[in-house]
Amino acid sequence: MKVVNIDSAKKSNSLVDAPMPELKDGDVLVKIHAVGVNHVDLLWADQKVKPDDTILGLEMAGEVVDGNDTNYNVGNRVMGLIDNGGYAEYIAVPAERLMPIPDMVDYKKAATIPESFLTAYQTLFTIEKLQDNQTVLIHAGASGVGTAAIQLVKQLTKATVITTSSTKKTGICLDYGADYAIDYRNSDFAEEVSRVTDGHGADLILDFIGASYYQQNVKAVALDGQIILIGNLGGSEIKDVNIMDIIGKRISITGTLLSTRSNEYKAKLISDFSKDVYDLLSDDKIKLHVSDEFDLSQSKQALTCMREKQNTGKIILNVN
Repeated sequence: MKVVNIDSAKKSNSLVDAPMPELKDGDVLVKIHAVGVNHVDLLWADQKVKPDDTILGLEMAGEVVDGNDTNYNVGNRVMGLIDNGGYAEYIAVPAERLMPIPDMVDYKKAATIPESFLTAYQTLFTIEKLQDNQTVLIHAGASGVGTAAIQLVKQLTKATVITTSSTKKTGICLDYGADYAIDYRNSDFAEEVSRVTDGHGADLILDFIGASYYQQNVKAVALDGQIILIGNLGGSEIKDVNIMDIIGKRISITGTLLSTRSNEYKAKLISDFSKDVYDLLSDDKIKLHVSDEFDLSQSKQALTCMREKQNTGKIILNVN
């Protein structure tokens, strides 16, 4: 079968040959139709933190073609959260890592769900327990995880959503349900958060940016608030940290990376997510948007699109 691995990801035609996956007990063999592109893929491709033959891809949507699990039959349409291996024609996946695709959702849109929505759900309701009438600040609000988080907050709570994004993307955040969308290029988001919350601040901050936002996050977060670090797009090393700022406001700072969680954790997360969110997907109450799409052979172009922040939402690879 054809795949894209770390070594081939930056080549003009990224496809290389690999053996068909072998099924273990409880696995389902899926013929992949679409794959979501994520920042972890970019990290792996750029920094080669894993072996060169590692197949990229943390989420996929496709059709069951083989397996011995009674929950899924040949021909079932499924989407899955995987550890790697999505940039491929076929993949063997433990059944508990799969979800059925709702009838009205096509493969492309289904591939936008697992990694982005489960990451957003985890930060909002597993690591933190966002409550009604609280305020959440979501950085990179127009990203795949950002738009997922906005919708989950508005569908599952009565909390207030504030987002940051570039000028051209603030309208996208508002379209997805954000109550306030801050243009970080022309405004101090900490000052804006203070203004719209009457000085209270954000009870929860979801941060993909990292070091360059640290000082403003500390100013923007509420007393007893929590900052969850999901990414480091703005750097990893913070200078001039005054821990009294953390102690004085009783701030909790948590780091998370879904891709490194255990199989048991991911299976439980998928189960909880399905109970809370699957009906919303089936009833078309969640918007699923594909920003850009490429063929699997064009993985280099897809990663460039993400690296240069050309997308407004999810990037998809079609597997023909």
